[in-house]
Amino acid sequence: MSSNETDIRDEKPQFVLPLVVRIEKAGPPARTDALETAARAVLTILADERAHGEGEWAQAMSDWQDARIRKVVRRARGSEWRRAEALPGITVTGEAAEVRVFPPIPLDGWPKELAKLQVSGTDLEDPAAPGAPRPGAAMLWLNPDLDMSAGKAMAQAGHGAQLAWWAMSAADRETWRGAGFPLAVRTADPARWTELTTSGLPVVRDAGFTEIAPGSCTVVSEFPALVPNGD
Repeated sequence: MSSNETDIRDEKPQFVLPLVVRIEKAGPPARTDALETAARAVLTILADERAHGEGEWAQAMSDWQDARIRKVVRRARGSEWRRAEALPGITVTGEAAEVRVFPPIPLDGWPKELAKLQVSGTDLEDPAAPGAPRPGAAMLWLNPDLDMSAGKAMAQAGHGAQLAWWAMSAADRETWRGAGFPLAVRTADPARWTELTTSGLPVVRDAGFTEIAPGSCTVVSEFPALVPNGD
């Protein structure tokens, strides 16, 4: 994205896509499961019929995507989660993770049920190394040099999934959607990271609002349909 395009996006009214991850005291989800579920939640709302045409979320989705594609992840449990589920949105489940995504809202327009939720406290761990990705899954590669909280990494994985979606043809999008958006989030091998960021694949560059420096490359999206020259 050129600096001029960035300036134009910054001048537009800013919206945010809220995501809420369910983290109960007993049995929180594994980190990678939460990251992958958040990425699929973003894709699910992008593909939802309510987000297009005359759909009830279409204008909010358009306004949000015309500006910066900000996402904020908050956590909820118990009654907090039940109140969040009562609001319009979509709950996406992973192996154990549950993430609810909501239509975009103005930066200062959080519903009270979501405004009360905490951003901090999403420090999740993987009890074991993630298994092998499903064949044909999109790969969202995390920068091995960055230390991000689970909430921050969930938002970045969502950005990576969205950039992949934008880069695909309509036919590839429909195939991916029909398969249930297979994807995997993994930390890249340090030796391959530079290659990934210079390969022509979609790269997420963070705006630097939280945790990491502006312009940091956080995620590279790799998918057969996106590989330059189709190879």
